[in-house]
Amino acid sequence: MGLVGAVLGPEAAALVRLRAAAWRLRREVPAGEHWAFAYSMLHRVSRSFALVIQQLGPDLRNAVCVFYLVLRALDTVEDDTSIPTEIKVPILNEFHHHIYNRDWHFSCGTKDYKILMDKFHYVLTAFLELGSGFQEAIEEITRRMGAGMAKFICKEVETVDDYDEYCHYVAGLVGIGLSRLFHAAGLEDLAPESLSNSMSLFLQKVNITRDYLEDINETPKSRMFWPREIWSKYVDKLEDLKYEENSVNAVKCLNEMVTNGLIHTEDCLRYMSALKDIAILRFCAIPQVMALATYALCYNNVNVFRGVVKMRRGLTARIINETNSMSDVYTAFYEFSSLLEEKIDENDPNASLTWKYVNAIKESCKSSGMLKKRGYDLDRPKRNPAMTVMLLLLLVALLLGALYGR
Repeated sequence: MGLVGAVLGPEAAALVRLRAAAWRLRREVPAGEHWAFAYSMLHRVSRSFALVIQQLGPDLRNAVCVFYLVLRALDTVEDDTSIPTEIKVPILNEFHHHIYNRDWHFSCGTKDYKILMDKFHYVLTAFLELGSGFQEAIEEITRRMGAGMAKFICKEVETVDDYDEYCHYVAGLVGIGLSRLFHAAGLEDLAPESLSNSMSLFLQKVNITRDYLEDINETPKSRMFWPREIWSKYVDKLEDLKYEENSVNAVKCLNEMVTNGLIHTEDCLRYMSALKDIAILRFCAIPQVMALATYALCYNNVNVFRGVVKMRRGLTARIINETNSMSDVYTAFYEFSSLLEEKIDENDPNASLTWKYVNAIKESCKSSGMLKKRGYDLDRPKRNPAMTVMLLLLLVALLLGALYGR
């Protein structure tokens, strides 16, 4: 890959390596129609997450795949605003019982999520093949998450405490469940729930922040989780943030949302630094690095209120390929927090607090004594037509090699 990297640049080279890895991993799916569906659906509902899951050892990989799809199905029920509350709430509260009944079925959602729900019996068949330790962890987290989701069907996110509680139910419990699966696999000590919770709150809050426009425009009815305690400082109604005449206040509100998410970064570093298994470290660290990069991209960026703000694929590929140790994690956290720091406006009402959290991240990373130099950049690189053609030819060669190597 040295020559490829020299010719194409680090991001294009990372994309080539990522495609090659994806082809190899897709050939490692367990036998059985239900497992084929589970891993195919995993790729359809979360391609980036699917790759990091498939790097885990076989037993843990299968458990995490099923865990993710069970919670995705639960989330699909919660997200479907067309389901009447009197039907939705009992399903959320009883979902942990349904996962033991492979014949249970409830059709809802759209696109790939509707397919997941319509063929959920495949996921349940896979669940029933897992070891009892994995099943018990998945059942417990599904029960707690379903109850929390049901609570917030009838409750608005008013305060920052409400925001943290909602994120705990829909995401923090995922982190707690994953820690239990790692422990059940005999690969890690059981992490404190507070650190596991922070790991997933950091990810959930970046999604809620980045997806403002998509969520506010959702039909037939939007469901929003930006806390009133924050947005009411800047506008009268949450939907007002998307209007151009409110751009200045919208960005200030956005910056406060990002700053709120940064609270969790030091817990995240503590959690990851305690991991012993390299595959589990990569599985946990790659989404964390991408989340911090996304925060840096969103901070002070009015485009969050105008359209989709996403990291470019080449940068995502680099993060996946280059996150292999705690040294890599510290390096990425240091560089992306530095990029965010460059965007802080001293006149922003939360600037001092944002600086405080950014400086804490950088100090933790520096004190590790493990920093490298990556040169990550949020700006979109200039396209080189010759390099693009070469990249396509390399991808074709990899595809043909995978096909003939069967």
